[in-house]
Amino acid sequence: MAAAAATFSVGTTCSVGRKGVSTPQSKPCALRFTAQNPLKSFSGLKATSGSFACESEPSFFGKESTATIRASYALKAQKEASVVQQPQASYKVAVLGAAGGIGQPLALLIKMSPLVSSLHLYDIANVKGVAADLSHCNTPSQVLDFTGADELAQSLKGVDVVVIPAGVPRKPGMTRDDLFNINAGIVKTLIEAVADNCPDAFIHIISNPVNSTVPIAAEVLKQKGVYNPKKLFGVSTLDVVRANTFVAQKKNLKLIDVDVPVVGGHAGITILPLLSKTKPSVSLSDEEVAELTVRIQNAGTEVVEAKAGAGSATLSMAYAAARFVESSLRALDGDSDVYECSYVDSSLTELPFFASRIKIGKEGVEALIPSDLQGLTEYEQKALEALKPELKASIEKGIAFANKQPVAA
Repeated sequence: MAAAAATFSVGTTCSVGRKGVSTPQSKPCALRFTAQNPLKSFSGLKATSGSFACESEPSFFGKESTATIRASYALKAQKEASVVQQPQASYKVAVLGAAGGIGQPLALLIKMSPLVSSLHLYDIANVKGVAADLSHCNTPSQVLDFTGADELAQSLKGVDVVVIPAGVPRKPGMTRDDLFNINAGIVKTLIEAVADNCPDAFIHIISNPVNSTVPIAAEVLKQKGVYNPKKLFGVSTLDVVRANTFVAQKKNLKLIDVDVPVVGGHAGITILPLLSKTKPSVSLSDEEVAELTVRIQNAGTEVVEAKAGAGSATLSMAYAAARFVESSLRALDGDSDVYECSYVDSSLTELPFFASRIKIGKEGVEALIPSDLQGLTEYEQKALEALKPELKASIEKGIAFANKQPVAA
């Protein structure tokens, strides 16, 4: 990753004017300096920070003033570049299911992180080509490929973060429960390997139905004697991404400013966007709240139907998962201000697993954030109570599956 870039550019043309000043023609007018911290702007997953701009107009300031400003910002660029620290690429990430519809774009986005030194790509087939393709990207991380059950253990050696998008996607007419029998077995097998080879890694479960696959993973880790509830995450970030997007569109807000906490689970009515907790605060009618809630809950189906049998929500899921991976890496790297919503082992309700906003630190979940569940609207409180039976059933289904097929300790 190159050091912080300092660039000047003069805009093409623009018309300028002020009261009492005639400006009949367009002139070059923009003198812009940008200094970027590569750690914060590498992928577009976060807003670029550390940038500033100077706009100058020659007809107002004159050539001498423009030259002075240019020299001033050049000096500031040198100072800025001298203090920016290069991020140290030091973490190993494994993507299990890297040749799939989610796995491929997710691997690309993770490859862009300056915090990743080694990217391990595993799948049962077709992963060599994905790895070869990604290895041509001129970002620091090394890409290694692993194919089939015989290479699964090796793909996990020394890994800090494991991401599991493996499994079959939803097709038109399928519910997340329809995926259960296939994906439950896949997750169980992969988690057994994680327990044996990198039990201290952060584990990110994407494989659906997340409401059940996370409890399956927990039970397998318990049976192996290595369960750490702070390091097991169900990736529900896509619900937050969708909620932020839909609210911003509805209210014509800057997307980067919008943050909607989403609690509960990661399927259907178990997805509960807390629109009353939106930041910045927005005014929504009862009809708008109901409409947005249903759309966020059914957004996956919206994509499945739009793709007409050709796939499910792979690209948006990859983006959301990459955001969560980046948050985890920042937390591992010592960032003390990392918050995300995730489906985790929880004491916020009577349910053993629940999605909510959490604080992530070097050791995993540092804190659950209970304030989001306080002061809910009547609509949200009723929805919260309504989702609990369905979420409870999904959790119990996962636990029963794992206990029906115990693993060797």
